Amino acid sequence: MMRAVSLLLGLLLLLPMAAQSGTLSVVESGQWVQVGKVYDGDTFQTRKGMKVRLLGMNTPEVRHGTERGQVMGREGTAALKRLISGQTVRLTFDRERTDRYGRTLAQVWLRDGRWVNGLLVAQGFAHVYTFAPNVRWADKLLHEEHKAIAEGLGIWKTARFSVLPAERVKARNIGEFRVVEGVVDAMRGKKGWSFTLGRLHISVPRKYRAGFKQAPALGHVGANIRVRGRIRAASRGDKLYLALHTPADMEWL
Repeated sequence: MMRAVSLLLGLLLLLPMAAQSGTLSVVESGQWVQVGKVYDGDTFQTRKGMKVRLLGMNTPEVRHGTERGQVMGREGTAALKRLISGQTVRLTFDRERTDRYGRTLAQVWLRDGRWVNGLLVAQGFAHVYTFAPNVRWADKLLHEEHKAIAEGLGIWKTARFSVLPAERVKARNIGEFRVVEGVVDAMRGKKGWSFTLGRLHISVPRKYRAGFKQAPALGHVGANIRVRGRIRAASRGDKLYLALHTPADMEWL
């Protein structure tokens, strides 16, 4: 009996040490996997065939068949390979665990406790990219992105991904995911779900409004803001359109 008690006490004393060192223990949540193939800067496959998409961020595309790669796509892929190739990593999850392509959506952690998603954003290899309801890590990722933008790291020093002033948004930007800064110069509608930054029409589509506590620009004409999303051609007139999917897609500056 005494021997059993001693063994139990020894295990309890070891658990905090295991948790702090980033190694597998019963006090850690998530799933441990062995990394197999790295496809690009935000996607890899485990040795058991599970395809994993790093959640909350996006790296520039690499060349696929006849589709040309984007600037710094190869650098982002190389960065992820350096971090995780041949490693056993821990996956943690948000509310939805898979996307429409069947990929597992996860935050990825190394055994030493380093957060892979955050590192790629902090080093300028990726930008924040969130979709409801998976927004648990959005604020932390934005914090890392702010530093990368301020320091002009990686993608943020390129013409393709640098923060774009609203007055410089052009038709040639249609189809691009961009981070845009500008001043709210007009409200559209009475409920505040739509406003303009120069030629750019910003709105929250009805299906995403439940994720916002209030209309994002209500009463803030003249405010300086930063928005993120894919620039599209508006259905009417010559304005360009950008949809906000989560609160993380708009920040007050």
